[in-house]
Amino acid sequence: MELSNCSHEKLISRLVDSVKEISGFSSAKGFFGKIQGDLVRRITLLCPFFEELIDLNVELTEEQISGLEVLRIALDSSLELFRSVNGGSKLFQIFHRDSVVQKLHVVTAEIEAALSQTPYDTFEVSEEVREQVQLLHFQFKRAKERRDDSDQQLSHDLAIVENVMDPDPKVLKRLSQELQLSTIDELKKESHAIHEYFLSYDGDPDDCFERMSSILKKLVDCATMERSEPGTSSGNKIISRHRSPVIPEYFRCPISLELMKDPVIVSTGQTYERSSIQKWLDAGHKTCPKSQETLLHSGLTPNYVLKSLIGLWCESNGIELPQNQGRYRTTKPGGSSSSDCDRAFVLSLLEKLANGSMEQQRAAAGELRLLAKRNADNRVCIAEAGAIPLLVELLSSPDPRTQEHSVTALLNLSINECNKGAIVDAGAITDIVEVLKNGSMEARENAAATLFSLSVVDENKVAIGAAGAIQALISLLEEGTRRGKKDAATAIFNLCIYQGNKSRAVKGGIVDPLTRLLKDAGGGMVDEALAILAILSTNQEGKTAIAEADSIPVLVEIIRTGSPRNRENAAAILWYLCIGNVERLNVAREVGADIALKELTENGTDRAKRKAGSLLELIQQNEGAVLSTVP
Repeated sequence: MELSNCSHEKLISRLVDSVKEISGFSSAKGFFGKIQGDLVRRITLLCPFFEELIDLNVELTEEQISGLEVLRIALDSSLELFRSVNGGSKLFQIFHRDSVVQKLHVVTAEIEAALSQTPYDTFEVSEEVREQVQLLHFQFKRAKERRDDSDQQLSHDLAIVENVMDPDPKVLKRLSQELQLSTIDELKKESHAIHEYFLSYDGDPDDCFERMSSILKKLVDCATMERSEPGTSSGNKIISRHRSPVIPEYFRCPISLELMKDPVIVSTGQTYERSSIQKWLDAGHKTCPKSQETLLHSGLTPNYVLKSLIGLWCESNGIELPQNQGRYRTTKPGGSSSSDCDRAFVLSLLEKLANGSMEQQRAAAGELRLLAKRNADNRVCIAEAGAIPLLVELLSSPDPRTQEHSVTALLNLSINECNKGAIVDAGAITDIVEVLKNGSMEARENAAATLFSLSVVDENKVAIGAAGAIQALISLLEEGTRRGKKDAATAIFNLCIYQGNKSRAVKGGIVDPLTRLLKDAGGGMVDEALAILAILSTNQEGKTAIAEADSIPVLVEIIRTGSPRNRENAAAILWYLCIGNVERLNVAREVGADIALKELTENGTDRAKRKAGSLLELIQQNEGAVLSTVP
């Protein structure tokens, strides 16, 4: 590998830039500031080495360039981690602090390994700089071998604040300082960060969301008491809860200055009362009233976190929060209402879906996606308002993000059994398959999940297979993220319950990628691959394709070492492959199937024992037939 001096300089300049950006994280305080501080300081000390290389401007050897490139990759990883740790929700990070500490340890090991591969002794730098790099390398070696102890005080305080209804103000203050969530601005940023987390989370965030909201509310109360009566003692602060409360500034709408009852976020990230900002927008304004920034779109996203905090604050201070008008609520047995779906608001979103600009359609589809995700009553409300045909139409939108929102909204709506039929009746299957083929990766993954949801209804399995979904799902199984592969595998398995789809899957070439997944034990897809192969092995074409993929040795290994369920599936597949086929029986025996099967008859599941026993009989009968032919 030979690079020009210009390329050398670019590489070293990039290293300098990375180190300088990383050094900016040295000012971080609190828990994360402490755990990352030493690592940031060590990385910063590499800067003189890189700067001196730029000043020298000499030709570098291939080995030197290779070492610097490895070091660049390691520093890029650390920079990405620092950005992640210092951005987003601090409460979310603190709930996952063990994972963060582990990642910092991994980055430390990566930099140490990169320094080991960098021949810094051969660079023509000053003796002082060379010795500094040697010392740093030694420090990285020591740090790699040392594990940081968890902060016991932080864990103790967090547990008290989370589990005690009215925690000691001293504990609250100590935790808020440790997390850097003491000031009004810090708490507002955290509220927005939790909201962003909720919007982007792939799974079901309800539990974590509620935990974060509960702790944030207590920190808000702590800051509010200090702000409203700065000169009082802690005892007086507790008494102050029963006086006429001062509304926190960040609970007031910046336009009306009144307590917000339906806070929404505009594209700049500022929060307003819905009715106030809607009047502003209806008057033709295109800017954010508070920041004066131009609004990218006129979409309004409900700030559920802040709304929850306002509700909790009102409850604790004996204030009745005015209810929104036009609220669509489904009353459950016992008289409780659970839907937060504003029917008038939903209808306004549908108007934007039908007649709005591309930006308005994107924002409206995103709103519906979020509402449909929140609870069952919302899914009923949105479907009854007529959203499904409009969302199906937007599956063909040229805007990738609108397409993602639309297919995911349909996925969330399809959780309701009645909505499944409405989605199919709207002609969605063909369009969902098209998204599965040509959409963004997120859209493809959610399209696969939607097809799985719809395929729960038996007649839909036929229609989905006929629409060409199998081949597109196989492509996602090969190309997708881990989550995408699991979505694809789940959909394929469910579709292949219908006999006609088994042939489609085999002809589509599914067996080879499934066999590769079987061999990749670390890929996390062995369970899914075995389940699909088990259902395909009941089909004649499937049996032939599985045998031709040289799968028998892999199946025997899984029978020997796999989980109980996987051993059971592997034995079932092997049984289907070998019954009536002497050649495959011989292959199985040659790779030690008889020993593995004997052990399975003793320690397997009931079904596994039956299949293992039948296979052993086949192998023994085959051996007897062979011996009888020997003269």
